[in-house]
Amino acid sequence: MTEAGTAHAKSPGPLDIQGRHTAGPWYLTSITALGIVFGDIGTSPLYAFQVALKMTDRLLPPAFDVFGICSLVFWMLTLIVAVKYVSIVMRADNEGEGGILALLSLVYRMPERRGVNIPFLLLLGILGAALLYGDGVITPAISVLSAVEGLKVIQPHLAHMIVPITMAILLALFLLQHRGTATIGRFFGPIMLAWFLVIGLVGLWSVIQTPRILLSIDPWYGIRFLLREPGTSFIVFGAVFLALTGAEALYADMGHVGAPAIRRAWFGLVMPALCLNYFGQAALLLREPRAADNPFYKIVPDWAVVPMIFLAAAATVIASQALISGVFSLTRQAISMRLSPRMAISATSSHSYGQIYIGTVNWALMVATLIVVVQFRTSDSLASAYGIAVSGTMLITTMLLFKVMSEKWELPTPICWGLTILFGLVDAIFFAANSIKIEAGGWLPLTIGGFVAFAMISWMRGNALVRMKTADSSMPFAEFMDNLGVLVLARQPGCGVFLTQISETVSPMLLRYVEANRVLHENVILLTIMATRRPRVPASERITIQPLGKGFYRVIVSVGFMQRVDLPLAIRSCERLGLDFCDDEGADAPFYFIAHEVVVRKARGSKLRLPFWIAFIFMHRLAMHVSDYLHLPPKRVMEVGFRVDI
Repeated sequence: MTEAGTAHAKSPGPLDIQGRHTAGPWYLTSITALGIVFGDIGTSPLYAFQVALKMTDRLLPPAFDVFGICSLVFWMLTLIVAVKYVSIVMRADNEGEGGILALLSLVYRMPERRGVNIPFLLLLGILGAALLYGDGVITPAISVLSAVEGLKVIQPHLAHMIVPITMAILLALFLLQHRGTATIGRFFGPIMLAWFLVIGLVGLWSVIQTPRILLSIDPWYGIRFLLREPGTSFIVFGAVFLALTGAEALYADMGHVGAPAIRRAWFGLVMPALCLNYFGQAALLLREPRAADNPFYKIVPDWAVVPMIFLAAAATVIASQALISGVFSLTRQAISMRLSPRMAISATSSHSYGQIYIGTVNWALMVATLIVVVQFRTSDSLASAYGIAVSGTMLITTMLLFKVMSEKWELPTPICWGLTILFGLVDAIFFAANSIKIEAGGWLPLTIGGFVAFAMISWMRGNALVRMKTADSSMPFAEFMDNLGVLVLARQPGCGVFLTQISETVSPMLLRYVEANRVLHENVILLTIMATRRPRVPASERITIQPLGKGFYRVIVSVGFMQRVDLPLAIRSCERLGLDFCDDEGADAPFYFIAHEVVVRKARGSKLRLPFWIAFIFMHRLAMHVSDYLHLPPKRVMEVGFRVDI
C-alpha cells in the first residue's frame, strides 16, 4: 500500500487548505477575532438588561432589582462565558476547529456501516446543531431590530419606520451574501473595536457618576434577588441569559482565528467593555428609574445618540453576518458527516477557507428572518423567542464535554462530574426558564430546530438503509477477481474511475456495468471518499493507493469535515504518485462512473417509517447531483442505474 499526498502541498486549492486561521501579529489576530467572533455577544447590551427589567413587571425598577440583575449578569458572564467556554470548552478543539459538530466528532465515530437506530450521543449532536439553525434565524432579526429602535429615543414619531428599515437592512445583507466577506472583512475588526471601546467608555462614565453600583459585584445581591421572589426571579433569570447568547458562537467560530486570539480579545477588551456597559446601565437606573424603557441608549450623551445608532447598526450587521457564516459552516460540516443532502457550496475568498456561500441556506434564512421581523415587530417581543435554542445547545455542549473530559483528557472522575454538574445545572435552569416563554415565542426556534433535526435524522436513516442494501448486493472482491475472465470479455485502453461508498467489496454499480457491457478499461480505479473525524486532512495523508492486480487499484481520498472534494484534482494527484495513466487531458482522460440509485420504499417490511421516507425521498431528489458536487467534467461522466428497495 502506498500513502502519499498531492505534490506541491503548499498550493491552495479545494483539497489543499493548510491554514486554520489568519496568521500575523497577535494584536491583528485579536482585532480580527473582534469582527468575526464577538458580534453576537457584543451586541447583547442593546436589549438584555432592558428585557430583564421588563420581566419583573414593575414600571419603575427598585434599587434591589437593579443590583440583583446586574450581579446576575456579571457572574453569568464570568461563569458561563469566561470559565466554561473561553477557559475550558475551547480546549476541546478538533485540530483547531470548534462547534457542536466538531465536538461530536471528537467523542463519536460514525461507523462505516450503521443501522437506522440512532445512538443517544449522535442524537444529542444532531439536536444541538439543529437548534443553532433556529438561533441563526432569530439573531439577525433581534440584533438589527434593537439597533434601529434607537430611532425612538431621537424621535418617538419615527417608531413606525423601525420595521421597514430593519427589513431593508436585512434584505441587503442577505442579497450581498454571495459576494462573501473577503472585501469588507478587513473593516469588521476595527468597527467592532470601536464598538467595544465606545460602549465601555459610556458605561464607565455612568459608573463614575454612581460608583455604588460596583457593590453588585458581590454575588450575594444576585442570590438574594433569586430567593426573594422565586417565581418572578426565575423568569428574569431566563432574560439574563440574553447577555450570554453569543457564547456558543465563540466556540463555533474558533477555527477562523484560533483560540489564543479569542482569549486575548475576550479578557483584554470584550469582557471589560461588556461589564462596564451593563454596570453603566444599572448605574443610570439607580439615578433615573424611568430610563428602564431603553437604558442602553439613555446612558449615551444626547449629542452622541445618532452616531451611536449608526455604530450599533453596523455592529448588529456584523453580528448577523457572523452568525449567517456560522450556519454556512455548520451546513458544510453536516454534509460532510452525511447529516445533510449535497448542496452547492461556493468559496467567496481565495485566501480564507471559512468564507463560503450556500445559496439554498441563504435564501431560506432570509425568508425566515424577514417573516420573524414582520411577526414580532419589536426586540422586546422577539426576546421571548430568543434564548431557548441557544440554552438547549449549551446544555448539550456540557453533556458532550463530559465525554471529552473523561475519555480524551482523562481527568479525574470527581473533576469531570463536578464541572458537568455545575455547568449543567446552570444550563438546565436557563433552559427551563426560557421554556416558560414557549407560548410567547419560544415555539419558533424549537419548531425550526425540530424541523432541521427531523430532516437530518430522515436523511441519515435513509442513507444508512441505502448503504446497507448496497453492501448486501455487493460481491467479495476476491470472488470478482477470480471470475473476471468470465465476467469481462475485453479490456479497452484508458482508465475508468468507479465511485463507490464500499471500500472492501465490489459495488453493485460495477457489477451492473460489467453485466451490461462485458467490457472494462485496462486500468480501473475503485475510488472511495472517506469522511474523517478531522476538520482537515493534510495533503501528505489525503491519498491512499492500493494496487489490487489485473489493472485494478483501490484509491481512498480522506477528507476532513471542513473540506470540499475536487475529484479531478485527486486523480491528478494519483498521477503524480505513480499512476501515470491518470492524465486528465486528451483522449485518454479518465471516465468517471457514478451510481444512479432509484430508491423505492418496500410495500411491506420497510425499516423507514412513512414520515421519514417522505422527507428522505424529497431531499434525495433535490440534492445536488453527485457529478456537480464533486466537480466532475460532464463529458467524461457515465451513470450506472440500479434500483434499491428499502
